[in-house]
Formats: sequence, C-alpha cells, structure tokens
Amino acid sequence: MAALSRSPPLLLLLSSLCLWSSVTVLGVKVASGPVELPKQPDVRAVEPAAKDAPVAVAAGASPPRRASGWKLAEEEACREDLTRLCPKQTWTNNLAVLECLQDRREETELAPDCNHLLWNYKLNLTTDPKFESVATEVCRSTIAEIKECNEEERGRGYLVSCLVDHRGNISEYQCNQYITKITSIIFSDYRLICGFMDKCKEDINSLRCGSISVGQKDPHSQGEVISCLERALVRQAEQQDRGHPIKEECQKAILRVAELSSDDFHLDRHLYFACRDDRERFCPNVQAGEGKVYKCLFNHKFEEAMSEKCRDALTTRQKLISQDYRVSYSLAKACKLDLRKQRCSLDTSLPRAREARLSYLLLCLEAAVHRGRPVSGECQGEMLDFRRLLMEDFSLSPEIVLHCRTEIEAQCSGLHRKGRTLHCLMRLGRGDRSSAVDNICQNALQTLIQSADPGADYRIDRALNEACESVIQTACKHIRSGDPMILSCLMEHLYTEKMVEDCEHRLLELQYFISRDWKLDPILYRKCQGDAARLCHTHGWNETSELMPPGAVFSCLYRHAYRTEEQGRRVIPDEQLSRDCKVEVQRILHQRALDVKLDPELQKRCMTDLGKWCSEKTDTGQELECLQDHLEDLVSNCREIVGNLTELESEDIQIDALLIRACEPVIQAHCHDVADNQVDTGDLMECLVQNKHQKEMNDKCAVGVTHFQLIQMKDFRFSYKFKMACKEDVLRLCPNIKKKVDVVICLSTTVRNDTLQDVREQRVSVKCRKQLRVEELEMSEDIRLEPELYEPCKSDISRLCPNVAFGNAQMIECLKEQKKQLSQRCHQRIFKLQEVEMSDPELDYQLMRVCKQMIKRFCTEADARNVLQCLKQNKNSELMDPKCKQMITKRQITQNTDYRLNPVLRKACRADIPKFCQSILNKANEDSELEGQIIACLKLKYADQRLSPDCEDQIRVILQESALDYRLDPQLQMHCSDEISRLCAEEAAAQEQTGQVEECLKGNLLKIKQEACKKEVLNMLKESKADIFVDPVLHTACALDLKHHCAAITPGRGRQMSCLMEALQDKRIRLQPECKKRLQDRIDMWSYAAKVAPAESFSDLAVQVMTSPSKNYILLMMALSVCVLFLVGLLCGRITKRVTRELKNR
Repeated sequence: MAALSRSPPLLLLLSSLCLWSSVTVLGVKVASGPVELPKQPDVRAVEPAAKDAPVAVAAGASPPRRASGWKLAEEEACREDLTRLCPKQTWTNNLAVLECLQDRREETELAPDCNHLLWNYKLNLTTDPKFESVATEVCRSTIAEIKECNEEERGRGYLVSCLVDHRGNISEYQCNQYITKITSIIFSDYRLICGFMDKCKEDINSLRCGSISVGQKDPHSQGEVISCLERALVRQAEQQDRGHPIKEECQKAILRVAELSSDDFHLDRHLYFACRDDRERFCPNVQAGEGKVYKCLFNHKFEEAMSEKCRDALTTRQKLISQDYRVSYSLAKACKLDLRKQRCSLDTSLPRAREARLSYLLLCLEAAVHRGRPVSGECQGEMLDFRRLLMEDFSLSPEIVLHCRTEIEAQCSGLHRKGRTLHCLMRLGRGDRSSAVDNICQNALQTLIQSADPGADYRIDRALNEACESVIQTACKHIRSGDPMILSCLMEHLYTEKMVEDCEHRLLELQYFISRDWKLDPILYRKCQGDAARLCHTHGWNETSELMPPGAVFSCLYRHAYRTEEQGRRVIPDEQLSRDCKVEVQRILHQRALDVKLDPELQKRCMTDLGKWCSEKTDTGQELECLQDHLEDLVSNCREIVGNLTELESEDIQIDALLIRACEPVIQAHCHDVADNQVDTGDLMECLVQNKHQKEMNDKCAVGVTHFQLIQMKDFRFSYKFKMACKEDVLRLCPNIKKKVDVVICLSTTVRNDTLQDVREQRVSVKCRKQLRVEELEMSEDIRLEPELYEPCKSDISRLCPNVAFGNAQMIECLKEQKKQLSQRCHQRIFKLQEVEMSDPELDYQLMRVCKQMIKRFCTEADARNVLQCLKQNKNSELMDPKCKQMITKRQITQNTDYRLNPVLRKACRADIPKFCQSILNKANEDSELEGQIIACLKLKYADQRLSPDCEDQIRVILQESALDYRLDPQLQMHCSDEISRLCAEEAAAQEQTGQVEECLKGNLLKIKQEACKKEVLNMLKESKADIFVDPVLHTACALDLKHHCAAITPGRGRQMSCLMEALQDKRIRLQPECKKRLQDRIDMWSYAAKVAPAESFSDLAVQVMTSPSKNYILLMMALSVCVLFLVGLLCGRITKRVTRELKNR
C-alpha cells in the first residue's frame, strides 16, 4: 500500500488530510499515558467542513470553549451516558471516552444530544490538517526508522497515510496508540471518510442501505451502511442482484474501506458489533491488530457455538477477501514482497480487478512454489490458511455460487459447513449416474480446486482431513503431516481393510478433479515439469494451452514413459522421460486404474458405453473389466482408449492395483524377483499365470488373472511379451489377423508344418517360437482361453460339468472323462485337443501340473515331446507319486482308444496299419475315436508274428501295459464290462491293477456268456502264447526258471514260451511249482481256445502252428504224416500200376 502513497491519500484519512478544510487549531498535549487530544470542538467552525454534518450544537451541551483542558466527560449532554456506561478511570481521556461510548452494546442507547456531540467531536478531529504535526511529534523516532515515511513530502497528508500503512511495524507505544485511535474514529461512520459519501451516495440510496441525513438513523450505527454496500457488492459478484449494479468508483471505495479496516476488527463496525460476544467466547486472549482477531474468528466460523449473525458477517468479509486479497491485512503484509518478486501484479493482459482477486494471487504464488522459486514461509502459511478457507466454504467462490446454484439447491442444500457442500458438488461432478453437473459448474469446481491446490497439502480439505484422520494415523503415520505423499499413501490403501468408507468417498471426489489437471499433483509436477515442457509443450503452472490442455498432458507423458525400442520405434534420447518422471507416471497410472472416473479421457470417450453395457457394474474395478469384456461392442473412440489402456496393463500389470493387492501372497511366495524389477514388461503376469495352481493363490487373484488372460485373447497386442517377440512374424505370416487365439493358431500351424516338412530354416523366428510356446501353455490351462473349443462345448459344460471350476484345466479334464456323452461338435474338438496334447505333452496342463515333481525326478533329460513316454516307462517305480501314476494311467487309456493319439505307435506302424487294418480305416471317422480297433487289429497280427520290427516293439509295450491293467484295453473293457462286474468285481475294485482282472477272466472263460467278451479273452490267450511278457502272472511265476533255463533265448515271437514248454516236458528239468502249475493251466486254456475258436483259414492254421509252444512236435508229426502218406502213395502206386498192367495183358 505504500506504493500507492503518491496517489490520492488513503480514503481512510482523506478527510483529515483535505487541505481546503477551514478549522480551528487547538493545542495538543502529549502525555506519557494514552494519547490525549485536549481540544473542544467549535461546532460553528466545523459546519462548512462537512456538508452533511449537524449544524447546531446539541441541546444541553456547554457552550464551546477554547480552553486546552476541555473534556468530553464534562459535557452535560453525555454525562448521564458516561456515568452509566464508562468506568471513571477513562473520564480524563477524551479518546477513551469516545471509544467506550461508540463501542457500547447494541441494546444500549445513547441520548440523541450525546450522539450529536460525539459525532461533531470526531469530525473536528478528522478534518484537522495539523494531525501531521501531531504525528511528527508523537512518532518522531518511528518516522526516522521507517525510511519510506521519512522521505514523504510534508504538508499533504502523505505522512499519516504512510504511518497507517506501516502501523504493523510501529514499535513506539505512543505512536502506535495515536495511529490506532485515529483510525478507529473514522470507521464508526462512513461519512467521516472523505470522498466515500460522494462516490457511493447514489448506490446507498438505490440499494436502500441507510440514511445520509441526520435524525433518521443513529449516526454511530452508520457502519451498517458500509456493511450493506459490502453485501450488495458480494451479491453483484455472484450475479444474485442484477437490478442495482454498484458503480465502479463506489466498488473501489468499498474495497478500500474493507482493506483499511483489515488491521483491527474494531474498524469493521458491523462485524465488531455482530461478533463482539463471539470474540470473547473464542478469542479472549487474542490481541486486536494485524488481523489476528479476524483470523481467529475465521478458524471458528463453523463451530456450533458461533452465532449466525457473526458467521454471516465473517462470510461477507471472506467474500470481499476473495475479490481483493488486500482486504486481508495478514495476507497482504506477508506476501507483499513475494508478489513483487514473483511479478504477480505485472500482467498487463489482465484487468486490474483480476490481479487483486485472491484466486489470481494464490495461482501466481502457487506456480512459484511448484517451480521451486523461493516464497517466504510466512506467505506460504497465509496462503495455506486461505486455501483452506476456500475448500471449507463454497460461498467464498463467486463462480461456484453463480454457476452451481441449481445443483446446490437441488442436491446439496444444508451441507454448507466444513466443505461438505463442495464435496457434494465434487461427487456430482464425478458423474455419479443419479445426477450430474453442467460443464460451467464443472469448470468452476476445477478452477476452485486449482486455486486451493489441496493436492499439495491434504489438510486444506477439511472434509477429507476429518474423514481420513484414522486412516492416516494407521496407514500413513510414517509420512510427515501435510506432505503431498499423504494423498498418494491414501490412494495406495484405497479399497483395503485400513480404508474407511467416508474417507474413500472424499478421496475419490478430490482425486477426480486432481486427475484432470496434472499440475495439481505436486510430486508429479515437480518431477515432470521439465519433461512436460520439452515433450508436451506445456506452459507455466497457472497457464493453459488450447493445443495441450491440462488433461492431455498426462496422456502425453505416459505415452513417452512406455515408448521403447522394442515397439518398433527408434528412441531418440531427447524424447525419453527422465527416470524420476517415469517413476511418477507409473505411480499415477497404478493409482488411477482403481476407478475409471480417475481417467478423464476414458470417462469422456466411454460415457455412453458405460451406461449401455456396464450400468449394473458398480463395484470396485468392475467398470473397466466390463468395458474390456465388451471391447468388440464399444464405439470406436472408447474401444481405442480401452485397448490402449489394456495394452499398457499388459506391459505393466501393476497398473491394475486391485489385482496386485489380491495376488500379494502369490507374488511374495513365487514372483517377488520379477515384482521388484523397475520395469515389468509382462514378466509378473506370466509368473502369476504359471503359479495359478499354488496354494497361495486365492480366488480373487485367480479370477483377476484369468480375466486378464481372457481379455488378452481379444487382441495379440494385449500380451506384451508375445507382441514384442512376434510382431514382425505376425505382420509377415499372419497379416490382418487381430485376435490372439487366431494369431497363435496361425503361427503354431506354420511351426508344425515347417517341422513336419523338415525345412532347413523355420519361418517363425526363434524368439517368437519361444514365446509362442508360453502362450500355448497358458491357453491350455483354461478352456475359455480357447474359444474354438469353448464355444462348441458350452452346452456340454452346463449339462455335464456344472460344478467344475474352469481353472487348472479342470473343465477340460471333466469333458475328457465324459467324452462318450459329449455332443458331436464338442467331441470332435476334444478329440483334436487330445491329439495335439499327445503329440506335445507340455500342452497337457493337468499332466504337467500333477506330475511336475516326477518329471523333474525321472525325465530331466527327456525331450519335451517325449515326457509322457518317459513317465510311462517309470510308472511302476517305487518312487512314483500315486497321483501322477493315476494321471499317467488316464493318458494311457486315452492313447489306446485310437492309434492317432499315440504318436510313437503311429510312426512305428505307419506301414503296418494300412496293410493289415485298411478295412477299419475305411469305416473310421476323422474326428472320433476308433475305440481301440486298430490297436486290436495290430495285436492279432503281433500274435501272428507278421508285424514290422518297429511296430512289433510298440505293440509289445501296449500288450504288456494292458496285461497289467484291463482298462488299457478298450475293446476288452467295452465288450466285457458286464462280465467283469459279474465275475471279477472284487478284482476290478482293487486300487492297484496288476493283471488280476485278466487272470480272473481267463480262469472263468467257461462261465463267460457273451461271445464278444469270450472272443476278447481268447485273443488275450492267443497273444500270451506269442510272448510271455504279455502274461504278467505267468511271467512272475516263471521268472526264476526263465533265468535258469532260458536265459540264452531271445525274447519275442514265442521263443521263451517254447523254451518253458520244452522244459515242462523234459523230465530231467524241475520247474518251480508255481511256474509248473501256471504253465499247465495255460496249456489247458490254449487247448480249450483251439477247440472253441478253430482256425478259420489255412493261414490262421499255419499261424497257430508256428506260434504254438509245441510247434516242433507238431511240425515233426506233420512231417512224419507226409512221409507216411508219401510211402503209402508209392506203395499204392506200384500196386495200382501192376494191376493195370495185368488187366491190359488180359
């Protein structure tokens, strides 16, 4: 204000400094006590000085005297009031008497004559040009200390004006008292301020704010006139009163008066009388001066004990401060130097009134603080107080009152205290479906949030502070109070057990607006302001650009944060974010993913789709999941941004904070290494998928991981590692294919074809093939990840497996077990799946999961495609896990239903199958099992010893396996199920199958009624003759005899069986009793089999002979028979020839 000292003198003391006033100069006595002005007003001399002043001396007053010892207390007009209202010790001091009488309580009335006397006395004081002489004498040392005042020109009233401006710096007691008293005199009546009446006379009349003539109103209550004008000015700013606009020069005068009364609340007469009791109640120990009482009352404004009259008066003053910051003494004083230093009053593009606005001052100084420029702590403290006031009371922002009036009246009435109305508007601004605010109100809210800047200190938002106090004390107690990281900490604990509901609502309401202006997050702004200016062409903190609005800056930053060379771009160092900025961008992304409303661009583009597809999805995180689920149905703009966000999630799954929280136990146990990495690049999600079956995996985590896997199926770009590894391959080999499952099929088919054709160089790159393997393994875990399988089997799933979970391939396993009851389309797909799994066991999720440890134990050196073969070979090991053994048996049963499900057999017998079993192939269906018919055909040819060596080896293995477990022989199980239930139920119920069912059937051969079953048992007997290993019971009984008597005999083709038969017939050899008994049983069975099933052709007969253990004996007998026949023929021929000759000779 000292800067204005060259302009017309302060309105406060204008009347006292008007040089045209003709007054009588009286002596001034300077005492050691309070300043005394011992003069008696000459009413007649005063009359011309103030046009509207009383003309006559009050009735009953003593005649005017020019004595220097004149006292107000001696005047008859005021003696009664003085005796009644003022203590005796004040009677000797005219100013003390004046203060006592004019600061009386409202209910106390003064006599009219006393009122007039006091008013004339004050008018004389304020119009005396010798005030400057008094000031020079009383304030001599102070003037010398204050350089600005010492240099002021004398005789024009500037000295007193300067002293008023610097009264906060006056340490000299008498001078301070003098300046304070003189100031207080003037504010008891607006008419005593020179020029105020002239500037505002018309407005006072038009607004009916009071009388300017004596007699109609108590002259000492004329402070009400100023209060009325102030309220009218506030209403005009809020456009509530358009009928009587206040003239600009009167507006300036009103604000100037308010500014000059900012030091001492006694000077605001209306507020003083309205808040006198409240001051005693709330601020009894606060001394007047420097705006301290105002600040104290502001802090208690919303206390229950605060009177409504005082609260209204305080609100009016706060509204004036919002129009002109200089109305706050403490703020103007604390920030005076900072405003100059930061050049906050030099913007020539703005009107002068705009520069005085509190919001402009706050924005300008906040910009300096955020840029790291020095702003004094005292000024920052004052800014903090007023930012808190803005958040507490919406009515202090004219724009809010003006533009949000409808919403306040309809939705937020009765919530004005402690920031509740503002938070109600913020809730509506978030776009809750029950109601919403228009764009103008939304912009007003955004402007207020920017001015208050609660992101820099959560305590500014009282509603948030009170709602979240308990959460801060428990979850964020390690962070210093007021630190911006408190808000970040609260966001990290959103939707956790430590969060309370009220805090959650207040936090999201505030974050909604912070998320729409990147500058409102002070940590982000501090770390990224250089990057934003360089890459996103941003301007200053409180400046905006149409080309890069605040909401678009963050989008620009995260695009640069996730721009890598692997994405096909050549990264220029100047286009990369700094490390600190990238960390902050990731932090913000992680927090904003909690709620779609915290992503301004997403909410804007997807508002229609949210209402259309996701109106029922109101729980935490459900809206984004819903949009992802309906990705194909979204409008193009929404689909694009949801796709981009999903692509970002695939690169950094920690953006999905809810999923990460749900999966914390699994991450800590199995994925902590990749979780600690600075850059994720999809490793964490891959780890979670691989550990879905672990005991630490809870339902929430499993559902979240599976959902993300399902979303990834919609577009291969949603799998970051797959996209990076196979992008070029996809463009080259699978153009125009977008869905991930189709891309995987396309690339897998290419790899398979190249492998089968033994091409020199694979068309799919090595890194893509590796990642392709990962994707195939992940897809095998859940049927929903394979749409081509899931869609045809939906009805079968609901019909046959309604209570089976999808995860861990359990649904696929259920469908396999119910294979015979599946619909045709589903059956075909399951058969195709099994064919792929058998050729590549790694894709058999259940097998790999159940037998994981056994694979490590037995098959570490085996090729991935031979894992099942390796497990089968070690199936009967004592170290084999029972669950794994059971799973292996399941897979063996499946393999034996069709030769196509056994790739090793298929390859070994590729020439034998069409040669011996073509008739079966001709009847076969491409997509359904042959129920073991081909294998049964090959078994018969094995018994006939007609197979190729490779095929014979594979069939021998199958025969050996099925001889131990009847379930591995589909033909036997199909034809003999009833007989097994009837004759061998006990053996079939045994947990461990060691051939007892087959032995039971053989022993009960004569009791079998079904011809088909009997034929299968006879075939078993026939097969056992070809190789003793096919008969495990006989082989076990004769193991020692084989070692002693047939060790040199090569296994196969019945050779060892023939050896045992010869040993049985040789009386010199003594076989083990059990072996001898079993052999004799087998001979009886074979004899019966020969009777029951004689050879149907000569070839069958020849095979039976050749495969018989007594073939040498049979062949010898046959040879003897032929010889006998030959000799008989010769003999008969000779006799016949002789007889014929004799007949001819006759």
